[in-house]
Amino acid sequence: MAVSDAKPIVKRTPEMRDFWRIHRNKVAIISVLVQLLVALSVIAIMIILQVRLDIFLIATIVISLLIISTATNFAVLSFAMIPLRDLSTALVNAAGQKIDQKLPNPSNKEYKATGFSDMLLSIYKEHTETSPDKTSATDELASALNLTSTGIIILDKNNGVIFANRAAPISLDAKGAYHFDLLFDDGTDLIEWIDQQRTDNVRARKIWLRVPNKVIGQEGRRIFNITVDFEQGNTADAIITAYDETEIYQPEDDDLDFISFAAHELRGPITVIRGYLDVLALELDSKLEPDQKELFQRLIVSGNRLSGYINNILNTSRYDRRHLKLQLHEDSLATIYETIRDDMELRARSQHRSLSVDIPSDLPTVAADRSSISEVLSNLIDNAIKYSDEGGAVRVTARAKDKHVEVSVADNGIGIPASVINNLFHKFYRSHRSRETVAGTGIGLYLSKAIIESHGGTIGVSSIEGQGATFTFTLPIYAAVSDKLHDADNSNTEIISAGNSWIKNHTKYTG
Repeated sequence: MAVSDAKPIVKRTPEMRDFWRIHRNKVAIISVLVQLLVALSVIAIMIILQVRLDIFLIATIVISLLIISTATNFAVLSFAMIPLRDLSTALVNAAGQKIDQKLPNPSNKEYKATGFSDMLLSIYKEHTETSPDKTSATDELASALNLTSTGIIILDKNNGVIFANRAAPISLDAKGAYHFDLLFDDGTDLIEWIDQQRTDNVRARKIWLRVPNKVIGQEGRRIFNITVDFEQGNTADAIITAYDETEIYQPEDDDLDFISFAAHELRGPITVIRGYLDVLALELDSKLEPDQKELFQRLIVSGNRLSGYINNILNTSRYDRRHLKLQLHEDSLATIYETIRDDMELRARSQHRSLSVDIPSDLPTVAADRSSISEVLSNLIDNAIKYSDEGGAVRVTARAKDKHVEVSVADNGIGIPASVINNLFHKFYRSHRSRETVAGTGIGLYLSKAIIESHGGTIGVSSIEGQGATFTFTLPIYAAVSDKLHDADNSNTEIISAGNSWIKNHTKYTG
């Protein structure tokens, strides 16, 4: 007979993280057994007292009593054991063991009302305390971190700077106030984001790509990928890590400089060509055959589009240098659209698309730079025309919403994959599919976002792949911002200082 060489099964010793599961199961079993014992006691009492009831009725009463009492008991226990569950989760986390449950948030209103919040904070804080040789270890760590090319900034719970190494994109003035030298393009404010996590989360992480410390052309410009790690209750509430990726990103900026120079040189000749085309089309209109007129129209559309590309490139360069300061005046969207209406209708006809525009004349006036907003409308409508199907429809609508006017440009074309949407407003970004089928520079949406945000508005997109896309942007109603514009002599500085991070992140944070 063969001898088995199988090893005996060794039962795993329960760990701290197993406590909640084991305790919960034990409580559930005990609860059921207690209810069963109560039911059996009721039956025994009925038998002793010789209660004369139909056996079926007795069984029904007992089973109903068992079900109701068990369900009630489970509900009460589930509620009563929530603090124990959260306490167990916090302790397991403090012990350094992996756990699937979400960490309990000390900011919970109920926890604050009962004092349980302080218990959680004590646990979170306890496991972060350092050893007795804290001072020497900290000094050694600081010396080591100063050798790395990665910038590291550590903040406490009051957003004070605990530590910043030499490579950190941060500066200290004579008054002891720190300045974050980071220029975000997406409206980010690091301190606001961290404060929001204190309300919503125990742990959080956020990553921003391609964040410069200075505008293009300034000496000492570096470009970082930024990571912020937040953990509530930790001695270091937030750690900002800046990875210097200048060698990767700088060539693209150099390319833009060259392209901008070339575009500037092309602007003059293109303007002359467009002028001659307009004159020829007007002078020869009565002498041209229909197909010749159509040819002239196509030439005019192509010239206008090329001129638009050049303007986009030049304006993108201005925005990257933070020179996109605008003079905003009271204007109506209907009037702004009229400046591009003929060109848009011509583009739609030449591409065999229908274009419908519904901008009510009674909409509130907006604070706008007419030339810039007409460029945004032109970019969005032109994209909708290019990406819609043959014979497709492009719809432009506008409505008042809160303190803004909301404009939407919709098409029924190929739509946008979900994986692409997050990158649409990045400079030079074009999906593989669009590069193969549609001409363009990949900066129209980037510039549109810059213009709208410089007006104090927002821009976004929604899409179902295969059913089309809708781009929506907002502009502030003039009455809502007239005081700020008056104080700033119609400059957009006061508006964007409340929303654009390249200004906000130069405010002061004391250490």
